[in-house]
Amino acid sequence: MFTACELGVFDLLLEDGGPLSANTVAERLGTSADGMDRLLTACVGLQLLEVKEHQGEALYSNTDLSQIYLTKASPRTLYYSVAYYSQTIYHCFAYLTDAIREGKSQYEKAFGISSQGLFEALYRSEEEMLKFMQLMNSIWNICGKDVVTAFDLSTFTNIFDLGGCTGAIAKACISAYPQSNVTIYDLPKVLEMAGKHFVSPVEKRITFHEGDFFKDPIPDADLYILARIIHDWTEDRCLELLTRVNKVCKPGSGVLLIEALLNEDRRGPITAQLYSLNMLVQTEGKERMPSEYVSLLESAGFKDVQVRRTGKLYDVILGRK
Repeated sequence: MFTACELGVFDLLLEDGGPLSANTVAERLGTSADGMDRLLTACVGLQLLEVKEHQGEALYSNTDLSQIYLTKASPRTLYYSVAYYSQTIYHCFAYLTDAIREGKSQYEKAFGISSQGLFEALYRSEEEMLKFMQLMNSIWNICGKDVVTAFDLSTFTNIFDLGGCTGAIAKACISAYPQSNVTIYDLPKVLEMAGKHFVSPVEKRITFHEGDFFKDPIPDADLYILARIIHDWTEDRCLELLTRVNKVCKPGSGVLLIEALLNEDRRGPITAQLYSLNMLVQTEGKERMPSEYVSLLESAGFKDVQVRRTGKLYDVILGRK
């Protein structure tokens, strides 16, 4: 799947509009005919391609699955997530044994960059930043509505999305709650890219606020959203950030965490368990059980902490001041 995406197999089949032979795909994409034939056959086995015989020749076309999720042009594409898994996570997992032995990130071994410099590395060029932001954006094409509607957030009219990146969660919020205004709080260069590539000027209820949430002041809001933020950090850093948020909260305001939750009985879900290994090989953080998030929020001063499962990849935890 990684290789087919990287070579552009699914995009070519979409653009051409009809089934193609392995030889034609190989010629168009500049690969060996034999190698492409084997790749396309494997993709059929993975149910990513359809194959049919015509005059003794095998012709390949996309399945609905690949058409929706693996072509760049699809509004629900996960292509950029796949690319990140292929080009980054796959390399880090080559050092999983070392990560288990040492209990720390292997990003430096995989790429020659320390885990502390991970985000600086991701943002070292406009091209790299755009790739990472496209990854962050793509998953909310699938889960965005579910996570912002798991709780009724209609009473929160002034929302800050801390580390909001591309604004995908902000868009989901204003779609679900027309009375709300959402501010994306992130680093200046991230917001510049968001405005250029992801947030349309017509989306007037989305605004930008530059800042580093560990260092700079956090403005007043009714609700603070942290989507896939807390899992990046150690317990101490998580508590530091959540305490900073709590200090600016007014009574009745809240914080919404969006994360992949582990089961309390440690029996799943397998996706979150594998995500947690990924956080080990790449960052300082980990995925957590609901009770661990509740404990973090209560230690930071939040009350009435509630957890909701969405049935998708990501779940939500709401705490109030």
